[in-house]
Amino acid sequence: MAEFTLLDRDVLRLTGEDRAAFLQGLVSNDMRKVAADRAVFAALLTAQGKYLHDFHVVAVDDAWLIDCEGGRGADLFRRLRMYRLRSKVDLALATEDWAVAAIPGEAGRAALDLPAEAGAARPLADGVVHVDARLAALGARALLPRATAQATLAGLGLTETGPEAWDRLRLTLGVPDGSRDLELEKTVLLEANYDSLNAIAWDKGCYMGQELTARTKYRGLLKKRLAPVLLDGPAPASGTPILRDGREVGEMRSSRDGLGLALLRLEALEGGATPLLAGDTTIRPADPAWKAA
Repeated sequence: MAEFTLLDRDVLRLTGEDRAAFLQGLVSNDMRKVAADRAVFAALLTAQGKYLHDFHVVAVDDAWLIDCEGGRGADLFRRLRMYRLRSKVDLALATEDWAVAAIPGEAGRAALDLPAEAGAARPLADGVVHVDARLAALGARALLPRATAQATLAGLGLTETGPEAWDRLRLTLGVPDGSRDLELEKTVLLEANYDSLNAIAWDKGCYMGQELTARTKYRGLLKKRLAPVLLDGPAPASGTPILRDGREVGEMRSSRDGLGLALLRLEALEGGATPLLAGDTTIRPADPAWKAA
């Protein structure tokens, strides 16, 4: 049976004839692809190319909805407003009006009559449903009017559950969850594998932080990556150093039920004779799902 989870997300509403051009010069993906049948995942970076926000962008009627991290929508709103200048756009916080739900896995996509194609979208009940634009294996997402969201999804035969199953799925697949796994103003997109999660358009024009992002890719400057890991022992707190032979080779990020994400130096991902340890817990890197995609 397919399930849905209401997520802790904020929503911004962007309208106006310049909305595509406005975001195009700011964020990492190609905003010209946003359409009624296409959702796009993107990131906003500092001028130095470091992570600030990530979000899904979907089209609903004559507006775009920006599905962003819960509790951080006001900061994203403030940052985007700074660049509005003379652009013909209007930006508003709309979290009270819209709910975001995850409908995990293949069963979720099937229940919503969506193909196994990342970003594929269609209208539903004055809102929109779409395959997760990062990775189709994550399942689907829904942005629906808050007052009717639960009833709409229940009417499709979906059962509401807590966030545990959703969290386990994204950890298994090696997909980060915003600032739970990325350091604000420090993480480079390629360290977090956003190049493999459909967040970067390499053929678009300039955007904020584009120079460092491109240089990291084309000059091979990457020294560490975020990876899914299996935990043998108690879950280490986020930020716990990971050691091999007493030498620090990474640190933990989020985890649940023996699964986690860790930022590891590339040599630590290649294996070795001695185990990786975070406190008393043994850490074993696993291949992320997107690696084979």
